[in-house]
Amino acid sequence: MSDPLLPVNETERLQHLHELAILDSGRDAAFDRLTELARDLFDTPIALVSLVDKNRQWFKSEQGFNCTETHRDISFCSHAISLGENLIIPDTLADEQFRDNPLVTGERSIRFYAGIPISISDGLHLGSFCILDTRPRTLSAREVLRLEQLARQAEELIRLHQQTLILAREKNEVGISRARYRAIVDSAAAGIIRINHLGTILEVNPFAQQLLDYSEEELKGQNVKVIMPNPWAREHDDYLSRFMQSGQAKIIGKGREVEARRKDGTRLPIHLGVSEVHSNQPEERQFIGILSDLQDVRAAQRAEQQEKALLKILHQGLTDYQALLSKDKLWAFLMEALRELTDSEYAFIGEVLLVDGRKALKLHAITDLSWSKESKLLMDKLVAGDMLLSNPDTLIGKVFADEELIIDNKMQERFENSHLPPGHPELYRYMGVPIFDQGEVIGMFAIANGQKDYQPELAEWLNPFTSTCALLIRLYRQMHEREQINGQLRQARDAAQQASQAKSEFLSSMSHELRTPMNAILGFAQLLQSGKHPLTDRQQRHVKQIYKSGQHLLALINDVLDLARIEAGRISVSLESLNVREMMLDALAGLQPIADQYQILLQPDESTDQTIWVTADYTRCQQVLINLVTNAIKYNRPEGQVFIRCKTQGNQLRIEVEDTGEGISSDQLEQLFQPFSRLGAENSAIEGTGIGLALSQQLVELMQGRIGVESEEHKGSCFWFTLPLADQSSAEHHNPTQKTDAEQKGIHLLYVEDNPANQRLLKAFVDEHPAYRLSLASSAEIALEMAASDIPDLILMDLDLPGITGVQAQKMLSRNPLTRKIPVIAVSAAASDKCRSELMSDGFIDYLNKPLDLDQLLQTLQKQLEH
Repeated sequence: MSDPLLPVNETERLQHLHELAILDSGRDAAFDRLTELARDLFDTPIALVSLVDKNRQWFKSEQGFNCTETHRDISFCSHAISLGENLIIPDTLADEQFRDNPLVTGERSIRFYAGIPISISDGLHLGSFCILDTRPRTLSAREVLRLEQLARQAEELIRLHQQTLILAREKNEVGISRARYRAIVDSAAAGIIRINHLGTILEVNPFAQQLLDYSEEELKGQNVKVIMPNPWAREHDDYLSRFMQSGQAKIIGKGREVEARRKDGTRLPIHLGVSEVHSNQPEERQFIGILSDLQDVRAAQRAEQQEKALLKILHQGLTDYQALLSKDKLWAFLMEALRELTDSEYAFIGEVLLVDGRKALKLHAITDLSWSKESKLLMDKLVAGDMLLSNPDTLIGKVFADEELIIDNKMQERFENSHLPPGHPELYRYMGVPIFDQGEVIGMFAIANGQKDYQPELAEWLNPFTSTCALLIRLYRQMHEREQINGQLRQARDAAQQASQAKSEFLSSMSHELRTPMNAILGFAQLLQSGKHPLTDRQQRHVKQIYKSGQHLLALINDVLDLARIEAGRISVSLESLNVREMMLDALAGLQPIADQYQILLQPDESTDQTIWVTADYTRCQQVLINLVTNAIKYNRPEGQVFIRCKTQGNQLRIEVEDTGEGISSDQLEQLFQPFSRLGAENSAIEGTGIGLALSQQLVELMQGRIGVESEEHKGSCFWFTLPLADQSSAEHHNPTQKTDAEQKGIHLLYVEDNPANQRLLKAFVDEHPAYRLSLASSAEIALEMAASDIPDLILMDLDLPGITGVQAQKMLSRNPLTRKIPVIAVSAAASDKCRSELMSDGFIDYLNKPLDLDQLLQTLQKQLEH
């Protein structure tokens, strides 16, 4: 806060102020009425007449400040007299000079200040007439002028005070009072009328004469009701009589807004403040009324109300345009709003179209001008767009064709309505406004029969409305174009859905047909390897090769089908919180034999935090990691190494798989994630399909992550993928449970399967585990009877059965009281045609995919039968 500078004539100024003997004088009703009037006119909580002494500012009158003086150092008025000009601070907090002023930061919280220096001698500023507010605001030029007028009135009152001092030395007390009153009356910047106790006008000052358009002779001796419209005139005498008898005042000593009546009978808004001139004799009691013209204030209020109404209409039109358009109410809404805004009887809004190279007008909304059945049909055609207006030589045509603003306030005199058809409503005022968009007329609106003549300023005031119409016409056109495009897109979508459905059906069929024989091949190979009857070494090698080749073929089938399902949008991921360390250990455990075969050392990051959780699909995440590590093993050098690391990057976890192989050249990097691209390795002894990386990329992106590679020839490669970190508070840490050996129980299994090879496989599996007892059913119908008569401990249900499907059979089992509690595991060769969550909702407790992994089957049986 900077201290106010002292005026150059400070000594002379203080001497002049003290000579006036006004400091610390009593309250003055005239000053108080001025500050009260200022508060009412400007709607501010505080108005002051401030006089600046040597170390203080003292208030001759204050309204709303609730103290008589403040220190000069924090005074706003001190700055005003230092400058010697008007000081207006719209927002004190935004002003470097005042933002830390105690009056701003303290409990008064002054945010706005406007002060007019007051002086009765050139250059000697005594103080200021000011208004203050606790909220930021601005003043218009007219408001500043009005504040200056009040300041001049304050100066006149100070002069009056000065004159009173002078007259006190020369005249008696009565003469001084008359001089003061005369000074107020003659020089006041407000109307002053003095009446007696009967309401008779005794005196009228020049300002009041000019305001009411009366001469003093015309008013003196008249009852004051002559300048009052009803109801005030009707009630005035009774009110004055009651006041004289009881002394109870409703107006006297207060101020309020009323209306006055001019000589010509017109009414004008005023602020009226009434004071009583006290006398011991009732017949000598008189009253003084101060009239302030509120015409400018009321005009500003009306303009503000109109602006608010316009903004409200534009806001609703823009925010609700889709709903209004969908109900065909937008243009009617805007047209009615236009009529109300302009006080017009008729209106229309139209869009300009090009028809055969010529402009024509399509009406979107028009006030009903019909006067007959035929004219009503005509109006309906115009609004429906079945008829366009194209004549450029009419008052309408000149707007949309010649792009002109047309105003005609004398249509009756010029045309005598001869240009209108018989019966057409009479038109006498008209304004047509073109709607421009990027220099082109795209529409127009027109209004007619306003309450007063149309002026170009009205069209200018309606510019926001015009711009809104231009925007909505563009949106209207875009919506129609979009509707056409959407129709074409719907046709293309239907065709794509048909193609996708055909592809999905083909994938389902291929999955079943390929995986069903693989189930028997791999199953019996596993049984031969671990059967009761040992094989010769040669037979073991042959069986091992069968199993290895079968696994390779199954991986190829799985990858191809997974990639095809992703492209068809048929594969989904189940995103849940999973522990990264556990997932990595599970994945790497199965890769150690491959690493040993290739003489590769796996180096997992042992420092991986046990508490790191990501949001991902456990199975798909393992699939990606296994694919990357397998590639790092196969494409490494002998006795090489593979490093697996984890790094957090913001809200993502980056998993890296780095090898010590030969690396990849820069020109081959872009081909890495292309399906069936093996970068020349297809001619090597390294097994692979060329689709693992492409499938991994698709799966990572489905899990909301990214995948990439960093490589340099002869220096190895680093493949990485990212996954979003899970919310630690919601991550569930699952402790491994101790599994119970199922062989210790007498367990009855019912296997529902129509394929004999698969039946033989499971029978051979059970032969290896004598604690299980197996029943076979080749159809759901047989299975339902068997389950009810000899209740099994668990049912393995193939989903693709002849007749009743596996899903239908499960629903029937759940409705039967005898079988509803039997746990049922779904088995299918359709490669997860139904996702796990859907099968769980159908009542299955788990899901096994063909070809059956016998180790996984055993673990699943043990896990489910423990509960």
